[in-house]
Formats: sequence, C-alpha cells, structure tokens
Amino acid sequence: MEFFYVSLLCLFVFLISLSLHFLFYKNKSSFSGQIPPGKTGWPVIGESLEFLSNGWKGHPEKFIFDRIAKYSSYVFRTHLFGEPAAVFCGANGNKFLFSNENKLVQAWWPASVDKVFPSSNQTSSKEEAVKMRKMLPTFFKPEALQRYVGIMDHIAQRHFSDGWDNKNEVVVFPLAKRYTFWLACRLFVSVEDPAHVAKFADPFNELASGLISIPIDLPGTPFHRAIKSSNFIRKELVSIIKQRKIDLAEGKASPTQDILSHMLLTSDESGKFMHELDIADKILGLLVGGHDTASSACTFVVKYLAELPEIYEGVYQEQMEIAKSKAPGELLNWDDIQKMKYSWNVACEVLRLAPPLQGAFREAITDFMFNGFSIPKGWKLYWSANSTHRNSEFFPEPLKFDPSRFEGSGPAPYTFVPFGGGPRMCPGKEYARLEILVFMHHLVKRFKWEKLIPDEKIVVDPMPIPAKGLPIRLYPLNA
Repeated sequence: MEFFYVSLLCLFVFLISLSLHFLFYKNKSSFSGQIPPGKTGWPVIGESLEFLSNGWKGHPEKFIFDRIAKYSSYVFRTHLFGEPAAVFCGANGNKFLFSNENKLVQAWWPASVDKVFPSSNQTSSKEEAVKMRKMLPTFFKPEALQRYVGIMDHIAQRHFSDGWDNKNEVVVFPLAKRYTFWLACRLFVSVEDPAHVAKFADPFNELASGLISIPIDLPGTPFHRAIKSSNFIRKELVSIIKQRKIDLAEGKASPTQDILSHMLLTSDESGKFMHELDIADKILGLLVGGHDTASSACTFVVKYLAELPEIYEGVYQEQMEIAKSKAPGELLNWDDIQKMKYSWNVACEVLRLAPPLQGAFREAITDFMFNGFSIPKGWKLYWSANSTHRNSEFFPEPLKFDPSRFEGSGPAPYTFVPFGGGPRMCPGKEYARLEILVFMHHLVKRFKWEKLIPDEKIVVDPMPIPAKGLPIRLYPLNA
C-alpha cells in the first residue's frame, strides 16, 4: 500500500510540476550571479525521493552531509517537492535565515496544509499563523506557565496510573502521544475526561498522519482521511466553543482558565472578535503543535535512559530528591521544575540527537546574496537541525550522548535549534519543557525498564519515531 502511495506521489508531483515547468522558466528571476553548487536531480521530481527516503531509513542527516562534503559548501541547491530550493547549513546558515524573517525570507508551507487546516475567512495558513503568534505569548508567559505545572502533574499522575502502573510491558510512543494530547486538551480547551479526550484521539492521529502523506484527495488515501478528520474535529471544537460562550456569560467558566477563553475574549487591533470557526481552526493547529513534537521527545527520553544506566541514575537521583521534599498528595510546582537542571540537560541532549523538528522551509521574498552565491526570489530555502546538531564542528563527538554540553552557557548561538530560532522560534518552547520534565519525574520515580527490541530501527517521517513504537519491559520501584 505504501508503495502505491509513493507511486501516486511521483505521478502527482510529475503532473503538477510539468504544468508549471514552462511557466517557471519563462518567469524566472532576472537576478544574475552564481547560484549555489548542487544539482536538481531527476527531471520534475528533483531530489525529493532521496530527501524523504533518507528519513525513512532513519538517517535524514545523510542527505545534508553528503552534499556538504561533495560541494564543500554550507549552502547547496537542490529541487524538492516540485520547487527549486537551497539548503542552508551550519550556524551561519541558521543565523541568516532566522535573522532575516520577513526581510529577505518568509515562512513557506505546501498548499496541501491549507486543505487540512482550512481557514473560514479565506486567509492562508501562513497569515493565520502570524495572527496566532501575536496571541500566544500571553498564554505561554512565565506567570501563566507557573499555573500549569500543578495541572500537568495531576494529569501525569492519572496517565501513569491508567497506562503504566501494573503493566509488565508497554509500547512507549502511543502512551507518550496519549499523555501529551491529554495535556493539550486540558490546557487549551479544558477537556480532561479521558472518554472525551479519546473521542478526539483517533481522528487526530489520522489528521497528523495525513499531513505528511501524499496530497491527493481520493477515498482511501491518508490525505483524504486527514481532511475528513479535520472536519470532524473542527465540528466538535465548535460545539465546545459554543458551550464555553454560554459558560463565560453565566460565570461558570473563567476568562483565564485556558487559551479558548482567552481567544473568545480577546479582540484584534480593530476591536473585532474571532468567529467560532476561526477559533476552531487555531485550536486545531495548536493541538497539532502542542503534542506531536513533545511525544517524540518523551519517547526518545525513554530510549536513551534505557540505553544509558549512568544517565538514568543521575536523573533518578535528582527527581527523587524533589519527590522526597513533597508532602503526601502535594503537586509539583514551578520551583520544583527549576531544580530539574540535570534532567533538562539530558532532555536537551535527547533533542539534539533526535530533534522532533528536523528543519523547516522558508521562501525567498526578494533576490539576495549569501556566502557569495545568488539566491533568486521565489526559491524555497530549507534549514536543517542536523546540520549543526550532528556536526563535529559544533558538537565534538556528535554521536556521543553527553548532557554536560548544556552546562554553563551551553552550545554556541544558532547551533542548538530544536525549536527553530528568530521570530519563528516555537512559542511553546517553555510549555514543552514543562511537559517533558513532568513526564521524566513520574517515569523515573516509578520504574526502571529495558528495551524489548535492542536495535529497533528509527524512522523519520517527518519526526523521528521508533519503528515499532519502542516496546519496553517495566521494573517497578518500591520508592
């Protein structure tokens, strides 16, 4: 079936690209100068399949490092997803793209994203994302985050009690997704009942899978299921939004209880409030960003702690010192999170070696020069986390797991970029830190564990995921 979808992808890219081929070359930039070294790969489909297949094989960095070595350049040209593209590598490449957001470059997503995340007011996903970023800082500011720690701890206790305790063996990735999705539902829309959360879970997984599948809307395809699931979730969210309006009017809900209340009560510069469908669109996008990447990070924390007993021991000692300081039934608080310094260094090293966000695209909005090469307007530009994370120039012995890299001032600027950088740095970075650390706290104080598949393959599509979901055997602790 997967081969069938890949074949469809090739056909889709071929037809679309062929229709645009002559138009592109008729209207290409008149900007003169030497473009970066590289190649465009196969006619029409470019190097897209090689770019993707390296991830499917678990080595997305190979596409990057092979070309850095071949062209002796930290910027090279290629052709991806039907578009002429340049890949910017290293700290200087990251700094250039992050520093020139909305000056020389802007965010770019495939048109398919607008089909899965349709905006009711006909604006693009890109424009909606800009609006969203203006709204999120209030929700993710430190004083707001401090209120979420106890809620996260409460949800984590229920999650581990339901899904981990009294189990001999578990599969980690589905459980990590359940944990982060439960948190997102509770903190974004105050949905906490497991049955209500579960109602969203399956269609949400269909949506997430379809976002990274072939963009052909035919019955039976992942993309078709994603659109169908998106419509279902949006309908459910609208009913939640309608009820929240009533509850706010009657004083049964708080204006500050979650981001949904905040959206309903916040107007734009012109004094207009968002429509219900607009809010549903934004909540849907938040639920995707709020749990998918963190679930990958939590899964790899479990993987590396299973492989490295001395690292596990360091995390265990730190977390047990915090646990022993708590009275029976007392929840974690902000001060406890600040004491988890070694645990966060471990989590950062996990994010370095297995970044959930492998990279992202930008689009050149004008002609410009970089490293002596001409970058034409309209080219798509890709930055790769692995171009620094797994590069010995920036991290000595890059494949070695070493949390001490993050002590003191930590890595050099623009080298550690699991959350992106510049104006488009993930606004939920601190939120992710909280949910990962709370997960680690409950995990290590309850269990030791071992992997059931010692050499389990890692697949990157587009996030790193253990091919079998990381099955482990649990050994409960008596503490």
